[in-house]
Amino acid sequence: MAAAPLYCVCRQPYDVSRFMIECDICKDWFHGSCVQVEEHHAVDIDVYHCPNCDVVNGPSLMKRRTNWHRHDYTEPDDGSKPVQAGTAVFISQLQNRSFASGEEVLVRMQGESVTPRYLEKHGFSQPIAVTEMEGLGLRLPPPSFSVRDVEQYVGGNKVIDVIDVARQADSKMKLSEFIKYYTGDQRPKVLNLISLEFSDTRMSELVVVPDVAQQMSWVENYWPDDSFFPKPFVQKYCLMGVKGCYTDFHIDFGGTSVWYHVLWGEKIFYLIPPTVANLALYEAWSSSTNQSEVFFGDKVDKCYKCVVPQGTTLLIPTGWIHAVLTSQDCMAFGGNFLHNLNIGMQLRCYEMERRLKTPDLFKFPYFEAICWYVAKNLLETLKELREDSRPPQTYLVEGVKALIGALKTWLKREVTEPTSEVPDHIRPNHLIKELTKEVRYLECSRVPLRFLIRLCQARRARRAARKLREQQRLAPKASSNLDVLERHTREVLRRLEVGPLEEDPAFCSTVHGKLNKVSTASAAALEFLEDNHLRLTLVNGRIIR
Repeated sequence: MAAAPLYCVCRQPYDVSRFMIECDICKDWFHGSCVQVEEHHAVDIDVYHCPNCDVVNGPSLMKRRTNWHRHDYTEPDDGSKPVQAGTAVFISQLQNRSFASGEEVLVRMQGESVTPRYLEKHGFSQPIAVTEMEGLGLRLPPPSFSVRDVEQYVGGNKVIDVIDVARQADSKMKLSEFIKYYTGDQRPKVLNLISLEFSDTRMSELVVVPDVAQQMSWVENYWPDDSFFPKPFVQKYCLMGVKGCYTDFHIDFGGTSVWYHVLWGEKIFYLIPPTVANLALYEAWSSSTNQSEVFFGDKVDKCYKCVVPQGTTLLIPTGWIHAVLTSQDCMAFGGNFLHNLNIGMQLRCYEMERRLKTPDLFKFPYFEAICWYVAKNLLETLKELREDSRPPQTYLVEGVKALIGALKTWLKREVTEPTSEVPDHIRPNHLIKELTKEVRYLECSRVPLRFLIRLCQARRARRAARKLREQQRLAPKASSNLDVLERHTREVLRRLEVGPLEEDPAFCSTVHGKLNKVSTASAAALEFLEDNHLRLTLVNGRIIR
C-alpha cells in the first residue's frame, strides 16, 4: 500500500480541516499555521513564495487595491459598478442614511415582566428591549470582562469562523490569532466574530440565559437525553466585533427567536417585520445575483433603526429580518431558541432556507428531528387538556396544524430525498394521525351548542327517512283497485289472443269483491262491466281511462 503524500515544512499528510496554501514557485502545499499565513490574509497574496523559495525569489507579491467599494478590491474603479455591502464606502453611506425610529416597533419592558405567561397572553410579535435586568434571569460576566478573558476561558487553540467584513466572506483561524488581531494596534482588515458558541467550554458557567428563553426553548424542554442525534448547541454565543463590522440582512436560522445583550460597546440593529410581502421580497432578494449591491432596507415600506447600548438586552421574535452594524468595538452575548408561540412562522422560515439552498453550516442543527420530538410532546399535552376538559391556547392549536402539514410534507419528500431525521422510537404516520384526531376533537368542541343540537336533529331525521325508505322497499305491496283491473284486462286480452274466453271463477270473485266496495259511481261501472259495456284505455300496459 502506497504511503500518503507528505506536504509542508512539517511533512504531514493532507488534512482537510486545516487551511493550506500552494507555493507558486515549487508548487508544494503548506499549512497556513506552519508558514504564518492566515486564511483571511491569503486572499491578499497575488504570488505566494514559501519559506524555501523566498530566499531565492524574494517575498510574496501582494495584490494592489484599486477601489474601496467592491468585495474584489482589485477591480478597476471606473465608477460604473455599484457599492457592495460591508465595504468601507458602504459603511459610510449606511451611517448617513435615514430610518424610521425603532421606538415605533420596540416594546420596552422591565426584566421581571418578560415571562412566558406574558408572551403567551400578549404574543411575541414585536422586539422587546430590556434595560432593567432584575428579574430577567440573565447572568453574565461584569463589563470589565475582556476579549483576553474569553481566550482564557475558551482556549486559544479553538478554531473559529470569522467574517472578513469588506468581502463578506468567511475564513477560519484560531481564537488566539483573532484575539491578537483584536488587541493589536494595527487592524488592516475589519474582522467580525459572531459564531462562537461556547456551551461546551468553561465560559458556559459564567453565563445563564434569560428565564424566558430557557423556559420556552424546544431544545431545553423537548430534546430527549437518549436521542440518536446530537443535541443542538445554539443557546450561548459570544460576539466580538471591531468598529465598522456589518452583518447584512438575514433571518436567524430556523426562524429562531434571539436574545442579545451588549456587555460593552454598542450595536445598531436595522429591523424589518416579517409580513407576507416582506418575506416574499426577502426571498427574492436573497436569491438574486446582485444581492450584495442592493440594500434590502430600500425594498420594503419601512426599515427601523434600533440602537442597543451597553447594558441593554434585545429580544427579536421569530422571522424578523435584520441587519447589524457595530458602531464601536463591542462584546455581546446572545442565543437562539425555538418555541411554541410562532410554530407556523418557524416552519415557513425553514422551508425558505431549503428553497434558498442554505448550507447546513448556517441552518438550525437537526431542525426536523426537534419538530418530531415537539409533535410527540404536544400530542400528550393536547390529550391531557382534553381529559381535563381544558381548551388549549389558540396559538398552540394553530401551531399544531402547521406542524402536521410540515410533517406530512417531510414524509412525502423522503421518497425523493432520503435524508430522514425521524427519531427511531417515533412512528411518524401514527403520530400524524393522532395529532389530526386531536385537532378534530378541538374543532368539534368549539362549535356552538345550539348548532350541535340542530345538527344532531337533522342527522336523526335523515337516518329515520333512510330507514323508512328501506322498509317500504322491502315490504310486500298491496294490490290497489287499479292493479286488479289491469290484471283483469291483461288476462282477457291474453285469452282473446289464444282462444275462447275461459273465465277463472276465483279471479272473477276477486274482481267482483273489489268492485263491490267502491262508491255509487263505481257500482255503475260494475253494471256496465256485467253488460260488457266497460271500456278500458291502455298505454304501455297501464290503464289510463
